[in-house]
Amino acid sequence: MKSSKTIPNLYTVVVILFMAIMGVGVAGSLAHAGEIKSMNAGKSGIAKYWTKERRVNAVPRDLVIDQRGLGYLRKSDGSFAPYGHQIEAKTPQPLGKPINESNPPEISEMNPAEGVSIGDSYTFSAMVTDQNRIKSVTFVIYYPDGISSQSFSPLNTGNDIWRISLQGFYTGDWAWAVEAEDSVKNTGTSDTVNFTVGTGPEPPPGDDSDTTPNAIWDRDNGGAVQTAAGRIYFEMPTAKNPRKPWQGYVCSGTVVSDDTSGRSVILTAAHCVYDDANKAFARNVLFIPDQAGTDSDEGTDRDGSNDPLGSWAPSFGVVDENWTSTTFPDNIEWDYAFYVVNDTDTTAHTPGLTPNTSDILDVAAATLQVSFSTPYYDDGTSGADTDDFTYALGYSFDWDPNLMYCAEDMTKEGEVNWWLPSSELSGGSSGGPWVQPMDTDTGSGPVISVNSWSYINLPGMAGPMLDITSAECVFNTAILTEFVDVANDDGKAGVTYNGDCP
Repeated sequence: MKSSKTIPNLYTVVVILFMAIMGVGVAGSLAHAGEIKSMNAGKSGIAKYWTKERRVNAVPRDLVIDQRGLGYLRKSDGSFAPYGHQIEAKTPQPLGKPINESNPPEISEMNPAEGVSIGDSYTFSAMVTDQNRIKSVTFVIYYPDGISSQSFSPLNTGNDIWRISLQGFYTGDWAWAVEAEDSVKNTGTSDTVNFTVGTGPEPPPGDDSDTTPNAIWDRDNGGAVQTAAGRIYFEMPTAKNPRKPWQGYVCSGTVVSDDTSGRSVILTAAHCVYDDANKAFARNVLFIPDQAGTDSDEGTDRDGSNDPLGSWAPSFGVVDENWTSTTFPDNIEWDYAFYVVNDTDTTAHTPGLTPNTSDILDVAAATLQVSFSTPYYDDGTSGADTDDFTYALGYSFDWDPNLMYCAEDMTKEGEVNWWLPSSELSGGSSGGPWVQPMDTDTGSGPVISVNSWSYINLPGMAGPMLDITSAECVFNTAILTEFVDVANDDGKAGVTYNGDCP
């Protein structure tokens, strides 16, 4: 027995020495020989990697689709970078230097027009043109009392059209007007347009107030989703050339129950794990749960030590091969993925504010259950008490450091996506959980999708369907893949599910 154990070890040493002489890397060989696990060596350095300069330069990884069906990455300044192609976004762009003129923006094609009758919800739109770039547009709604008004900021949907969907109107005579300002501060105001809200059936009680486009999740009563959801920081390449710079990004994710020991699993969007344009897995990945509880004066700083539970460095990501072999938006059906954390590697966890926090992520942060069953949608009734009422949450970058949410009845967008039509969750929320039903007393419920993509300059959020896709098989791959079987090179620290369901 003694010799049978000694011979393999001697053999391993000989092989490693030979590989070293030949210039072949030995870390992977040692890992497979059972001596060390290179995937998890030095994970504590990832938290330190996020210097102040890198923190400042990180941007939300926010994917959108324009009216032609082309994909774009929304940049932090609100402009759009072509994604997987070189065609500029179809939105008005500034043309040269501002013209020194005093003409106000022209406002036309207001909808609803004079005398139109609408229901309790309506999409308002207007054309606004100017020789200079339009700086801002405001829709002002005047209530039937003739005194009260409310202002809204529409979105530019291309071709000089500004649009926003509003709801909550009640029976009566209303009016509205458009105000606009160009880049040289010329302002224009339309005539006041009168419209009516018909005398049809009253909206169901609470219908208009139940829909929440964008609000802060109350951390004091946050429940399980508060601690299970967190920010994800990572880098992806700026080009397919590995020597080119890598860009820092932010997304959201949720710790989900995996019923295994030795690992914790984070559900997020595939575009937060694998760059389908430049064909590489993310690197320097860091997950910070409950970052809304940070005591940093700067808000988001990627320093897990000033967050309640600290931070964790995942070992690898898992995506569907269909996400990697095609490019957004052709792969929106598979925009779901998982990060896997090694619970036995204590260097993966940087402690936070709460003393004696477990190094095991799914123990420290708690979990939500991911559901692969078909959820409710378009059930024919409205309001928070209905089956299809859904909560979507995420760490929107421009509401830092709060965990944000939207809540409304869920519908479908096409054949492969769920849809929350009023959602105004912004960049950084990608990968955050959709919960249906949500127990608001405990902040818990099954996760049925994740924040995936939206249309350019329009409200609404799409989420992949986990019930009719390979999502459960990708999840099983995350649970069963051995840490030593995954490469640790930049852009390769991941696994693609290829149809052989574990």
